[in-house]
This record gives sequence, C-alpha cells and structure tokens, in this order.
Amino acid sequence: MGAGHDAACAELSRRLRANGHDCTREDVLGLLPGPVGGGVRGFYHLIIRRAPIVYSGIYSAFFQPGGGPRPGSTPLAALAEGRLLDAVARTRADAVVSLFHLAAQLTGRARARGRLAVPCAALITDFAVHRQWLNQGNDLNLCLTGPEALQARHALRRPCAVYGPLVPEAFRPHPPGEADWRERFEGGDPPVLLSAGAWGAGTGFTRTAAALRDAGFHPVVLCGRDERLRGRLAKVAGVTALGWVHDMPGLLGASAALLDNAAGQTALQALAVGVPVVGWRPIPGHGIAGVRRMSELGLSEYAQDEDELLRALDRLVPAGPHRDERVAAGHALMEADVVAPLEAMVKEHLDRSRA
Repeated sequence: MGAGHDAACAELSRRLRANGHDCTREDVLGLLPGPVGGGVRGFYHLIIRRAPIVYSGIYSAFFQPGGGPRPGSTPLAALAEGRLLDAVARTRADAVVSLFHLAAQLTGRARARGRLAVPCAALITDFAVHRQWLNQGNDLNLCLTGPEALQARHALRRPCAVYGPLVPEAFRPHPPGEADWRERFEGGDPPVLLSAGAWGAGTGFTRTAAALRDAGFHPVVLCGRDERLRGRLAKVAGVTALGWVHDMPGLLGASAALLDNAAGQTALQALAVGVPVVGWRPIPGHGIAGVRRMSELGLSEYAQDEDELLRALDRLVPAGPHRDERVAAGHALMEADVVAPLEAMVKEHLDRSRA
C-alpha cells in the first residue's frame, strides 16, 4: 500500500539479480480488474489518515484470530488470479514471492487449487504475523524473527524460515551522508526523528514535537508527502519539518533516536543504521500490533505516555549499555539470508518434478 512495500520489493529484486536471477515485479492491486485495485488503495489511504477507528475495526475483524467463521481477503484475491497466471506464463517464472498479505492469499489459493504450477513463498514483512499472511497453499513462509517463524509453522504445518529485513546496503552504521546532516544539526540538542510514513499518517505530531523540544531534544519530523502536515509543523518553534527525504541513511545516522508509529520500513532502516527505536502513538491495526511486538522482542521500546517516552529517550540517547543493547539486537536481525531459502524452495520443486 505504502512506500515501504515498494522499497522492500525493490531490495529483494536487487539481491536476486546480484545472485544471478532474473525477476519481474507486479503490483497485486494492479492485477485486480478495472478500478478495483485503485479503489482498495484509496479506501485504505482515506481510513488510515482520516478514520483510524474504522481501520481498527477492519483489522480486528479480518486480520486478528478469533473463534467461529472469520471474514478474509480470499474472495478479493481470487479476482486477480487470471492476471497472475498470465504474468507467470509470460515471464516463464520459476517461482512467485509475495510481499503483501493480499498477494499471499492470491498465490496460496492458486497453488492449492493446482492453478499455479510453480512454487510460491510468502515473505511476511510484519513483526506481528496476522492471519491474512497465512495460507496453506504457499510452499514457504519467511518471517522476520524466529518466534514468528515458529508461530507460522504451528499454524500452517508448512515450511518456515527466518530472513533478514530487506534494507538496502546504504543503510549501514555511519553512512556517507551522516556528516552532512550532523553539520546541519551541529551545536544543538540531540536530534530525534518522528516518522509519519509516506502518507503523513499518525496523530499528535505537534504536541510530541513540543514535548521533545521542551525536554532538550531537537524534534525532526518526517512528513513524507503530506505538505499540509509539514507546513503546520514548520510553524512550531524549534522543530525541523522535512518532506520526502532522499538521503534517509545519512539522516538516520545523524539522529539520536527514532520515534516510530508503524513498525515498518523506517523502523527497520533505523535498526540497520544502529539507531534506537521507540514505538510511539502507533497507527491502528498492524501499527499497534507491530510496535508492541517489536518491543516484546527486545528490538525497541514502547512508550504509552509522554513520561515513558522521555524516560526511554533518557536511557537510549546517551552512549551506554541500554543503547548498546538495542543497537546490537537490531544488527543481529539483519544477519539472516533471504535469497538462500528461496533458491532452496525452487531447487526442491525442480528435484521433485524430475523424480
């Protein structure tokens, strides 16, 4: 839906090509007939920014487990099956990898019905694995952490593995652009990033920025493509409001901490660079679930009020054991390979076909 899925897909494509493979990228919403895909994206964009309580209800009904019959996205995924099969035939693909839960339902359904002849993997990009990611038709499930892989394996009785987050190589400790951003912030309070994602989603940015400023931090708000949010925050004294940033590695490298509300790509990028992450005012649904799960896994902290937020920053911003522990946990997350299990899946399929 947002820029994070596109970034992850682009990085997976780069790694596959670096290992000698060819790949074609497809937008699952573009595989839906007529205006359906655009309508789904537009509706999600609207509710996530303007009616979060609606999205919270949808997430509870469609994504969280529960007793009795539960609604799902399989009927919507079925509408894209014909175009998916056409794309597989046109490209003569050896495998299909899904990086979005609707795509995972699409490939799993087609594979289970015998329509999709090549193996398929669901590459789960959420820390909190909700049930729309899981479909028994998929040959392989790849998760960000070991506990999530165990959860998926238990639910599906299907092969699962752990993969390292799809963060580009530019996001590494002390990226080249860090010095330029440090010079921009030089002489001031420690810069703390607030992320609003590509769409400017979230609440309370003005209040949070003011609280950070008053506590001796320099609030830097990533407003994405939301120019209204950027204009509003630019009027707050002591706040740096940024639009779309092209040098995110450098900016993260020069930052003391990241306040994250979605447990998505920006949080993963911060972990790769070595910047502590604090979950703060998460967006509903997958945002709340992911932020909580990151904290439970020891990858971040989750602050539920301003006092907790400032105490977390007081622990994590200065050099010391608390910061070192979080940085080490983030770097360890990056170590798992993503290409090898996909190659093994294809090889196993080919070996069975030849037997």
